[in-house]
Amino acid sequence: MSTKEPDSFRDKLSMIEEDGHRATIYPASVKGRFRNYRSLLQAFLILLYLILPWIKINNVPVLLLDLPARHFVVFGVEFWAHDAPLIFFILGIATVGMALATAVFGRIWCGWSCPQTVFLDGIFYRIEAFIEGNHHQRKALDKAPLSFNKVLKKITKWLAFIAVTLIITHTFLAYFTGMDHVLKIVTQSPMAHWTSFLVVYILSALFLFDIGWFREQFCVIMCPYGRFQSVLYDKNTITVQYDQSRGEPRKGVAADEASQGDCVSCKRCVQVCPTGIDIRNGVQMECIACTACIDACDEIMDKVNKPRGLIRYMPSLDAGKNVKILRPRVLVYSTVLIALFSGLIYAVSSRKNIDIQILRSADVPYFSKTQGTEEIIVNSYRLHVKNHTSSPASITVTFNDPSMDTSNWVLQVPASLLALNSHEFKMIPFLIEVPKSKLPLGGKFKLHLKVADETKEISFVGPEH
Repeated sequence: MSTKEPDSFRDKLSMIEEDGHRATIYPASVKGRFRNYRSLLQAFLILLYLILPWIKINNVPVLLLDLPARHFVVFGVEFWAHDAPLIFFILGIATVGMALATAVFGRIWCGWSCPQTVFLDGIFYRIEAFIEGNHHQRKALDKAPLSFNKVLKKITKWLAFIAVTLIITHTFLAYFTGMDHVLKIVTQSPMAHWTSFLVVYILSALFLFDIGWFREQFCVIMCPYGRFQSVLYDKNTITVQYDQSRGEPRKGVAADEASQGDCVSCKRCVQVCPTGIDIRNGVQMECIACTACIDACDEIMDKVNKPRGLIRYMPSLDAGKNVKILRPRVLVYSTVLIALFSGLIYAVSSRKNIDIQILRSADVPYFSKTQGTEEIIVNSYRLHVKNHTSSPASITVTFNDPSMDTSNWVLQVPASLLALNSHEFKMIPFLIEVPKSKLPLGGKFKLHLKVADETKEISFVGPEH
């Protein structure tokens, strides 16, 4: 091997020049099977993101996160503020699911499903290439002196960026306010809906800054995922890697052609990398596992008549060993994930569509009245009901004490108040009348009411005998 190390082995951030300034990365386009798979997935995710706010079930958006009203709809299932404990399951599923995916397939989320990657690689890189040309042309344009052609291309690109960004940010707003509200505010003065306008303005500015300039720095500098991925890896984790046993010593490093490996030092893998790393240096924090280097290397291997797979998915630390999918950490993550899913399903399925609370009226504990020769003890209550569905509902209130003789008891509930509109809350006053002769010693006892499909226990208070 040569005594001089090639540039690919320098221990430095790919996005930093030797003088400390940022090195702008111009990723080259690439063709191949993984590029095709990723393009299809990106198209699906982008279309799903844009279409979901338009879909309604029972005139309610299929996905709505109305924070001011504390009303949330997830694929037709409605949640309210009192359902906040369910967030534990949702966050737990997201965290453990990410850990499981990382333990098995490395940073597959980053390269295939992360919104940063999907929007940047699926839309904005394509717009940039269409207007400014390939990576060589884009680099030359940035270095060229100011000219009419340069200004025209830059303005055209940024106008396209702004147009697409506004579509993305308005769609994002629709997830929190509903598409009907978004369509309404775009036709009116910004001052009529200044909060929504301000949110869209700030989001658009941040998004344009990210996709127009910050780009790969978000993955390398800000995203915490790359920092702790190594904790989730083990020697069986399948990651995008360069097969050093086959590729080394590479061309330009080997002492002679006979000892040279399959790597021809074309650096095509570096040219297509969106974070500018050299995959031949091994697993790196900056790698987002986008597989662009796999397609690029396979293309070169086809041209030099060598087998594909010099760069491929392989176990992290032991390329020659069979992968063990079922291993302790995977089993633990899977078990916890199943438990969280089961807990979420149970919690959602056991939720009540109508929230029912019964409170005693804030006045005297009881009062009495005379009915014929019988003294009647009356207790006053308030029934608080909230319809959590998008459909009208009606409730009934009856005694539910089979062991007690309630034939002479009277339950006075205003029948006109027992019908609930969608999402309606009502406070319904009602009275319970019990003959004094039917009261137990001590004058206080528990009784049960059936309200809708729920049984509630309340206390009835009367005079002591």
